[in-house]
Amino acid sequence: MHRILRSTTALSAAALLALAACSTDGGGSGGGSADGDSLEIAIVSKGFQHQFWQAVNTGAQQAAEELGVTITFEGPDTETDVEQQIQMLQTAIDRGPDAVGFAALDSAAAEPLLLQAQDAGIPVVAFDSGVDSDVPVTTAATDNYAAAEAAAEKMSELIGGTGKITVIAHDQTSSTGTQRRDGFVDWIEENAPGIEIVDTQYGGDPADAADIATAMFESHPDLAGIYGTNEGVATGVVNAASTAGAQGVTIIGFDSGAAQVEAIRSGLQAGAITQDPIGIGYETVKAAVAAVNGEDLPPTIDTGFYWYDATNIDDEEIQAVLYE
Repeated sequence: MHRILRSTTALSAAALLALAACSTDGGGSGGGSADGDSLEIAIVSKGFQHQFWQAVNTGAQQAAEELGVTITFEGPDTETDVEQQIQMLQTAIDRGPDAVGFAALDSAAAEPLLLQAQDAGIPVVAFDSGVDSDVPVTTAATDNYAAAEAAAEKMSELIGGTGKITVIAHDQTSSTGTQRRDGFVDWIEENAPGIEIVDTQYGGDPADAADIATAMFESHPDLAGIYGTNEGVATGVVNAASTAGAQGVTIIGFDSGAAQVEAIRSGLQAGAITQDPIGIGYETVKAAVAAVNGEDLPPTIDTGFYWYDATNIDDEEIQAVLYE
């Protein structure tokens, strides 16, 4: 089996509706009771431009429909626009929703607003990316460090444990950016002495990532592998490799999306780690409702990850977590 990890839990619609109907001791300042159709969950993501976030929204909408709650889902124009995301979070909190779901672009910048939500009695559920704060009642996310370790192990296996490789990370401020970088780099340094990481660069936008990858191909003509830490980076790397006619470079990505899926099917990209974005959105809304209803939640909700490549991309369990 190609499955690496899967820990997403699922409840029946009946069980979820029963959860929504539970009594509560508190609740947010939005004035809603614990009855499902009177709750509003405000979700602020890292963006909406990538297919990943659209899949997260799909999962959130599914949970909202099953639980009978209302959600709003928004994100900044790019995953580098921290200021726009903070403004969106402020606006969401000012509306007084019953709970907030938040995926931080900058793990520390939102702390004052998270404290404001806490003071107003609005529970916050972090998702995808943890925040540098004790305010969130839980975090629904992939174990990004472990996922990056899995990507590194695959890289070592595919290039025979020797050669020069590079890393392009989507940022160095969010926990996803740092964990997907560090998990990969740490595993290589500890387990693959024959592999040299010759460069690490940052650029989450596909165009920026393509420019970086092109420069890497030119600077290191003997490059054996390149690792991109999210959909935007991997798409840029694939585009650069296609344009440059890069041969023999093992490309490993993260997330899904049409460009990566096509590249893996064609053989241009070796494979990628996929999260369960629908599961992330689903678990975020479910946790938010549980928090409003006074339910105890674990510190983290591990939503799982998989390795996929040309050999298993059409398997049922992989198709269920890919988005194109």
